Amino acid sequence: MPKTFKLSFNWSLLLAELGLQSSNVLRRAKLSEDLLARETPTVTEEEFFRLWEAVQVEMEEQPLVVDVFSKVPVEAFDPSVFAAICSTDLNNAAQRLSRFKELIGPLKLDVAIEADRTKLAMSGLGHTPLPQFLGIAEVSFFVSLARRCTRANIVPLEATVIEMPSDPIPYEDFLGVRLKHSDQYSISFKATDATRPFLTANAEMWRFFEPVLSQRLAEIRKEATVSERVHASLYELLPSGRTTIQDVASLLGMSTRSLQRHLSQENTTFKDVLSNTREELAKYYLGNSKMTAAEIAFLLGFDEPNSFFRAFRSWTGQTPQSMRALLS
Repeated sequence: MPKTFKLSFNWSLLLAELGLQSSNVLRRAKLSEDLLARETPTVTEEEFFRLWEAVQVEMEEQPLVVDVFSKVPVEAFDPSVFAAICSTDLNNAAQRLSRFKELIGPLKLDVAIEADRTKLAMSGLGHTPLPQFLGIAEVSFFVSLARRCTRANIVPLEATVIEMPSDPIPYEDFLGVRLKHSDQYSISFKATDATRPFLTANAEMWRFFEPVLSQRLAEIRKEATVSERVHASLYELLPSGRTTIQDVASLLGMSTRSLQRHLSQENTTFKDVLSNTREELAKYYLGNSKMTAAEIAFLLGFDEPNSFFRAFRSWTGQTPQSMRALLS
């Protein structure tokens, strides 16, 4: 059964503020028209992205809203967004949102804090590319968050998108930089801006939100099967070369024997989950990046490229190069 995610925002209010009819959006997304009236509306990952794609199509018939964040009333926000607002600075806010992003939907936020800049990259769980409107909304959100919470006109260093909007000028006017085509949706800030104090910082509010958010995250992950949890753990561990069952068991807080037993009960093995995860990531990198096969092999935790080439042929019957040609 596909994993489901709770719709965390007050979507009825959000759509109304965007000038959209919820019934039209839900119908276009092929979702039940009573979805938003339910006490706990939930969707699968596929349905979540269909919902955002429907918003994108409907928005084409409405006045352009670039700064979605500033247009949405505070009462529509999810607690994880409040947690970001009450952070000490943008770096702190991004780290909190990265931790709790799964509470908002099947989303992933990678945070890279360097000496001169902070880069935030957005994707679906498993690095699935986001629908265009959602990707650009995510990029714009962090610029708006930084400006709103510092009360300063912060201009990012760089903004990248997978799919360019038909008219990028309104987005570029809002962001203050030209959009660049890339294999990911991302936004980068100068270190001085990423560490500029948030005037909205509130340690007491964070102490209130943190236990609630942690509990909600634990409940979501508890509902996942062990093989799903292993799959998610491998996404985190593979780039660092940690590919053993001992590494995963340690991350999940269980013994190797217990992990093997749970996987056996789900009619799979660690070797199978590892292989499936590597194949999934390999196809994603080949189709959505310019990385060489050797670089992909490294990210997937292979000791040397030839091992990756052999494994890839066993998975697909093709070479990485021929698969890239098919996917491009």
